[in-house]
Amino acid sequence: MKTSQGKAEGIIRLPPPRYDGETSVEKALRERRSVREYGNEPLTLSEIGQILWAAQGVTSPLGLRTAPSAGALYPLETYVVAGDVEGLPAGVYRYKPDGHLLLQVAAGDKRGALCSAALSQPAVTKAPAAIVFSAVFARTTAKYGKRGIRYVHMDLGHATENVYLQAVSLHLGTVFIGAFDDDSVKKALSMPPEEEPLCIMPVGRR
Repeated sequence: MKTSQGKAEGIIRLPPPRYDGETSVEKALRERRSVREYGNEPLTLSEIGQILWAAQGVTSPLGLRTAPSAGALYPLETYVVAGDVEGLPAGVYRYKPDGHLLLQVAAGDKRGALCSAALSQPAVTKAPAAIVFSAVFARTTAKYGKRGIRYVHMDLGHATENVYLQAVSLHLGTVFIGAFDDDSVKKALSMPPEEEPLCIMPVGRR
């Protein structure tokens, strides 16, 4: 089934990611800051796609990704909570690295619900969109046992730093938010029971 925009129902094909840019890694590292105030301009679908690719994009025919993962088990799941993104209706979307797609999870602007879950931190509603990471811990602990819990959090650190650096390269800002009510985040994003939310990263123009 197709929508009026020619997209398969519930599936958004993201623009191809760019593999080079004007900002060096060194410059991005120097300019990286946590940004909680954003301009009023919307984000573009290309910008959202580029940030998602930086976070968990596939970079190898073997399925390897931009961020390392213990045992290449990839326990992280990545969501976009979109409110003001050109070419993307407001809603909650799950990123599918294989194919560089967004799968719609819920329709409507959920930034308010996510903000409430995040102890009313205003950056969540001020940003045009937020990236939310969750994890299926069993993907890693099935191989590594309890120590796998540490590895999942290491995976998160790799992915979120990629988001920070890509945001700098795109002249955008973001911040890592770890203070929230887990159950409320899961409800706002319609997460399945096996997933646990790990962080929220609002994204907007500096």
